[in-house]
Amino acid sequence: MNAPRSGSSHYTFRKRGCMPITIPKHEPIKKVYVEMVRQIVESEAKNDEGAGLHLLLTRCAGDVYICSDGRKENGSDNPCEFRKRGGTLMYQASETRYQSMPYHRCGNSGLKLPAISLGLWHNFGDTGNYEIMKKLCFTAFDNGITHFDLANNYGPAPGSAEINFGRVLKENFSAYRDELIISTKAGYDMWEGPYGNWGSRKYLLASLDQSLKRMGLDYVDIYYHHRMDPETPLEETMGALAQAVTSGKALYVGISNYDGDTMVKAAQILDDLHCPFVINQNRYSIFDRTIENNGLKKCAAENRKGIIAFSPLAQGMLTNRYLNGIPQDSRIRTDGRFLQSSALTEKRLLQIRRLNELAAMRGQTLAEMALAWILRDGVVTSVLAGASKPEQILDNIGALKNTAFTEEELRQIDAISLGE
Repeated sequence: MNAPRSGSSHYTFRKRGCMPITIPKHEPIKKVYVEMVRQIVESEAKNDEGAGLHLLLTRCAGDVYICSDGRKENGSDNPCEFRKRGGTLMYQASETRYQSMPYHRCGNSGLKLPAISLGLWHNFGDTGNYEIMKKLCFTAFDNGITHFDLANNYGPAPGSAEINFGRVLKENFSAYRDELIISTKAGYDMWEGPYGNWGSRKYLLASLDQSLKRMGLDYVDIYYHHRMDPETPLEETMGALAQAVTSGKALYVGISNYDGDTMVKAAQILDDLHCPFVINQNRYSIFDRTIENNGLKKCAAENRKGIIAFSPLAQGMLTNRYLNGIPQDSRIRTDGRFLQSSALTEKRLLQIRRLNELAAMRGQTLAEMALAWILRDGVVTSVLAGASKPEQILDNIGALKNTAFTEEELRQIDAISLGE
């Protein structure tokens, strides 16, 4: 929106790629002008994807804004963007964002997380498309996903995911900060020298300060230690997490990639420090049962701590992506850092196809069944899923329609994936 010149009696609105729209600066703006703008925008947006545009008038700092969102067949809100000259785009969240997403309590804490959370491990680095990043965040929040998960080293380059997400926050979500759960982590190699890795007090607290600066935040909601450190005393690492809370830079703490026994020891230390340790973040999928084998899942349930599962789709293997081989535009071909072609053996491809057949019998896609399987018993608080397209977020949410499994279905999943 162009700010009116001195003495001007009009506001001018411009939809990107469309003709400018001018309406009189009357107070209040009459319905006739709103109707006029609606008709013009609809006329200018005939070629837009989605059918129907709904205009909303909002007021901010004395200026009047018109926001528009397209209603798509899937029922999601996809905001069209308006800019105020010299300012930032106005994003207005869907008013129905809390109507369908279930929220689960993290252990015995007061914190609840959405059943599906958005992970920014991939697609938010310097190689990503910023416009797509915004659409991913908009789609997630408009559909009740309030939790956005990062780490200091997410990129590429390390730190760039936090920078890009911080920009999205500043330009679009500043009015919604109290509705968001933002987490970050430290524990892997981040900067040169002996103080930029693992779990020392110096590294964890310095990294948190850097993360807050990159995201433009005063605090994060959850701060994690990213991996077990075999050399640093556990008391030091947990003490650093507690200091993050007492300093007001984190509300809760978590640990990631720990086993059951070490998690119990960490919980005891944090309890003694009166530090709110609420959640474990671990890899978990139909193909990766590590937390079932190392005691983490059992110990978390016994100690009433939450679990958030990352890589729930096994880097895309538990989708229809590889049913017929390796596509040229797949992550294996374009990246290869986290999933190599060697992982897709003939045995694995056969397992994927058989699981896909079972999912179809349940009326689900393979990805939907894989996500639902993680939530099947109520032990896992939230599933942390990434996305490269907004549609994938909606597909992930679709898994919540059926998270119940029969004993026979569970037996078949184990038989297929574990070779039993």
